[in-house]
Amino acid sequence: MYDGIVQDLIDELGRLPGVGPKSAQRIAFHILQTPSFDVSRLAALLSEVRERVRFCERCGNVSEAELCAVCRDPKRDQSLICVVEDAKDVAAIERTREFKGLYHVLGGAISPIAGIGPDELRIRQLMTRLSDGTVQEVILATNPNLEGEATAAYLSRLLGSMEISITRLASGLPVGGDLEYADEITLGRAFEGRRRA
Repeated sequence: MYDGIVQDLIDELGRLPGVGPKSAQRIAFHILQTPSFDVSRLAALLSEVRERVRFCERCGNVSEAELCAVCRDPKRDQSLICVVEDAKDVAAIERTREFKGLYHVLGGAISPIAGIGPDELRIRQLMTRLSDGTVQEVILATNPNLEGEATAAYLSRLLGSMEISITRLASGLPVGGDLEYADEITLGRAFEGRRRA
């Protein structure tokens, strides 16, 4: 639609997750039309992030060191591990300030359609972490969708023979939501997890 490099910028921005063609165009024109926008700082940060940030050797969370801040924190409960799909899930749970244990990031979820099986996830590393007997509870906090449910079911079966409590995050209807918009899985989980009023 645009000539040369402007269209290249729009196309490249459009490759980012969650950024469609119109959003990519708005971002590109914001960069072009805002004199105070520091393009060199953005470029330097992108380059620095690629060089310095890696994944925690123990849990798979993002980190600038060998171990992430959560794994380095001696105040965390070593007997609890919360299993999540992605590093961004760690940030979401940390914002609640409710969980005081450790994490294990799988790096995705089982999805036969996408060609992702258990061997493509960090399940072997989880089993290694559980082998020393320190962990007493594993909380399965995968997403409440088909892939997340399949991953949780697989892990539950795999860990079932170990003497570890295996729990799943409760799920159900969001506060402020309407029943008519709830999908079958969410509504079903809400019925399973109902409690006394």
